[in-house]
Amino acid sequence: MANRNYTPFDQLLMNLDHGLRTVFGKPVVSERPNPADGATEAELSDEERQLAVRLMRINHAGEVAAQALYQGQALTAKLPDVRDKMERAALEENDHLEWCERRVTELGSHTSLLNPLWYGGSLAMGALAGKVGDKWSLGFVAETERQVISHLEEHLEQIPEKDLRSRKILEQMKEDETHHGHMAMEAGGVDLPAPIKAMMQLTSKVMTKTAYWL
Repeated sequence: MANRNYTPFDQLLMNLDHGLRTVFGKPVVSERPNPADGATEAELSDEERQLAVRLMRINHAGEVAAQALYQGQALTAKLPDVRDKMERAALEENDHLEWCERRVTELGSHTSLLNPLWYGGSLAMGALAGKVGDKWSLGFVAETERQVISHLEEHLEQIPEKDLRSRKILEQMKEDETHHGHMAMEAGGVDLPAPIKAMMQLTSKVMTKTAYWL
């Protein structure tokens, strides 16, 4: 069967659906099981539970931003194989999105109230990166994943040791993000200039500090 050629209006509707699913609905996930399945729910103090939920809320907000980043890049990437890699990575990031949201709910709280803002800003950045060129787009992915891994390592140190359900999710996310970063560089990504890396770190810091509370 021949592949369908989507019109610009079709693309608009599909991307709108993707955004709504990411921020408000239930995203399409891969075949992988939740890594927290099988782990016993720990008895957490109120302080431990509050810390865990805030860290998982940050990670969920980060996954909302990652979805938008990949979606924006897929829209403007010039090479079909790069678009395919972006779409597969986005599907795996959807797993993270669903796992984090479920964990936040289990801990009795809500995801970030500013998720629409994180999605919109990251979509624009992803589209701009893809427009500049595939090698820079892939380099942007690799640097994003490097910074995400750094956050995950910090969270694994901070989260209560006995909260195995959250820890298993974060550990699997770290493994996946490492793979996505390597994939981006192997596909032709380049190292970004230091000022761009610094700007990305500042943006990430604003998001994490805000999502911790909201």
